[in-house]
Amino acid sequence: MYKKLKQKTLEANLKLREYGLAPFTWGNASQLDRGRRYMAIKPSGVDYSALTANDVCVIDLEDGSAVDGKLNPSTDAPTHMELYRRFTNVFGIVHTHSAYATAFAQARRPIPCYGTTHADYFYGEIPCARMLDAGEAGDEYEVNTGRVIAEALLELGLDPLAVPGALISGHGPFAWGGSAAEAAANAAYLEETARLAYLTCGLFPAGAEPAPLPKAIQDRHYFRKHGAGAYYGQAR
Repeated sequence: MYKKLKQKTLEANLKLREYGLAPFTWGNASQLDRGRRYMAIKPSGVDYSALTANDVCVIDLEDGSAVDGKLNPSTDAPTHMELYRRFTNVFGIVHTHSAYATAFAQARRPIPCYGTTHADYFYGEIPCARMLDAGEAGDEYEVNTGRVIAEALLELGLDPLAVPGALISGHGPFAWGGSAAEAAANAAYLEETARLAYLTCGLFPAGAEPAPLPKAIQDRHYFRKHGAGAYYGQAR
């Protein structure tokens, strides 16, 4: 019953290793079924080199109960579940500790749009959600992590599919999309965007900041790839 869901989830998790986003066992990808009832996710602490589709855990999105798989799901599963509940057009989520995006998260800094590479994939600044307080870091820590991500996008009026990723202060990046495979790709774009932003900032003297890309150019680059008027790539 869950074979295709688990296979798609496995493939996305292996992409994290292929893209160099998940050293050791750091990171996880999940896939939601199209009926929005079941979520498949990487098991906790299992090395990518040993991971099989049979290991993937399937969870009921409504009550969080395990419905398939013998291993414990990722400890980040409640965060994924919370984001799926709040982002109803998202069907895949990825969490990594990729170096440059995590550095921005640890610095508690959003990633401004400095150039067209960023604008091709993210419509404006990539937000950095606030640090959780002591109470939020208690028993519902992972759920609250999802809540502050959703809160950050809501406060800025952002569409999750137009800005398919965010940072958590002191923690790292999450990315999402229409599938786990798309979320994994967006995580790779997020990491490369963070790397370019870091290098760009390093070219300026201490205390100085590069200017964001003019909005007209941001719009041109984003909308030539996304939306009804997109013309990048080949017709399908």
